[in-house]
Amino acid sequence: MSSEVVLEADRVWVRFGAFSAVQGVSLQLRGGDLLGLIGPNGAGKTTLLRALAGLQPTTLGVVHILGEALVPGVSAARARIGFTPDTPPMYEELTVRQFLRFIGKGYEIPPREAEERIGFWLEKVWLTEKVDVKIKDLSRGMRQRVGIARTLMPNPVVVLLDEPSAGLDPAGRVQFRELLVNLREQGKVLIVSSHILLDMAEYCTHIGIMSKGKLVRVGTVNEISQMGDGTRRRYTLVLARPFAGIDLTLADLGPITDVRLDTTKLTFEYGSSMDEAAELLAKLIERKVPVAAFTAEAPGLEEAYLRADVAQVD
Repeated sequence: MSSEVVLEADRVWVRFGAFSAVQGVSLQLRGGDLLGLIGPNGAGKTTLLRALAGLQPTTLGVVHILGEALVPGVSAARARIGFTPDTPPMYEELTVRQFLRFIGKGYEIPPREAEERIGFWLEKVWLTEKVDVKIKDLSRGMRQRVGIARTLMPNPVVVLLDEPSAGLDPAGRVQFRELLVNLREQGKVLIVSSHILLDMAEYCTHIGIMSKGKLVRVGTVNEISQMGDGTRRRYTLVLARPFAGIDLTLADLGPITDVRLDTTKLTFEYGSSMDEAAELLAKLIERKVPVAAFTAEAPGLEEAYLRADVAQVD
């Protein structure tokens, strides 16, 4: 949306002794950009988000918000950032309204304006009816929503969310996607860490893949989804009935790899061209394989993530 760079990270490192949790991460995001941050547990996603929020000092590198350097505990740029951790801290004996009033006072928001913002954001996160319920009596998903409302109370220009949809039910995840799209349309910059890749393809503009503290791939959703050598594609083969020795049959038909069999459904990798797919299907029918369905899967985030060969952390 906006051509102005709102958030910029320049070769950011975060070290804890000899261990580097974040290694040389650089980013540029403009108003309306929503970066989905994916990677295994221990990849450095949370540490990066905390560094971008000004909560974790960087060992090397610098973060700028609208051109102003971010200095933890000092910089006024922190007021432009909202951060929701995966388990938002709250005062459980307070009601939702009391808690958000407390947050408003912390940001020196005038009482009347604070009440307006509380009503506005609780409506956006579908919690209006829970305004006078104590936080300790809310479900995990509802607490996540309160945490997001708390983050949005001061109207930050940069919104950082760490696993925000982990506790949400399917309906809550749909509502959450709608909220993120609305925030994008307001021109905010958002970074969302999540393991739910199917959701991310729907609401993100960009994707970043982290592994061992490094941002190994970053680009638009389409760019990341299309990554690979371009010569192979995953296929799904559905059989009308079980076929003895189907794995051996496939092995005889060419360079088929990564075969996964589940009763009458198989997935595998093979050449990506239409001619190759047509030739393979003809060979299967010639071998009397009872093919009920044969489809080439469109490139997606999950496939791109698997192709990135991201190291899992024990």
